[in-house]
Amino acid sequence: MIPKEMKDRIRKQIEGSEHPREQVVNVMYALQSHYGYLSDEAVIEAAGLLDMSPLEIEELATFYDFIYREPVGKYVIHACDGVVCWMFGEESLVDYLCRTLAVEIGEITPDGLFTVLPSVCIGYCDHAPAVLVNGRAYGPLTPEKVDELLEQLRRDHFILVQDR
Repeated sequence: MIPKEMKDRIRKQIEGSEHPREQVVNVMYALQSHYGYLSDEAVIEAAGLLDMSPLEIEELATFYDFIYREPVGKYVIHACDGVVCWMFGEESLVDYLCRTLAVEIGEITPDGLFTVLPSVCIGYCDHAPAVLVNGRAYGPLTPEKVDELLEQLRRDHFILVQDR
C-alpha cells in the first residue's frame, strides 16, 4: 500500500485535472517509482484512484515501454534496436549488452543493477548507436564506450550506497 501522503498527492493531481483519466500515465509512473515497477497491487490502486478497471490500467501499462510490469534493475537500459543503431558492429547493441552483462532481455543482473530492454527507436539517431539509461540518452557508442558506461554506473551506485 502506498503511503497516505503519496496517495493524497496523487488524488490532488487527479482532482486538478479537467479530465481525470488523462492522469493515468502520471499515476502509473508515480506508483512505479514507489514500488520499483507497476506491481499488481499498484494496478489495483491506480484503478481505484482513477475510477477505472484494473484491466483498463493493465492495457495501458502494457502499451507503454517505460512502464514495467515486472521487477527491473536499478538501471534500466533501453537499447535502441533500430536500423541506424544496427551499425554498432558485428553484433547488435542489445546482444552486446546482454552478453556483457550475462543476462537475457528483461532479466535483472545478479547484483540487481541492470536490466536490458530493446527499443525500436529512442529518437537519438544523430548519436547512434545509442541507449537510454533511466531516461538519459548516451551515444554514439562503441563496445569500449558501453563498457565504460556500465563501469561508471556501477561506480555511481557504489558511491550512493556508501553515502547512506
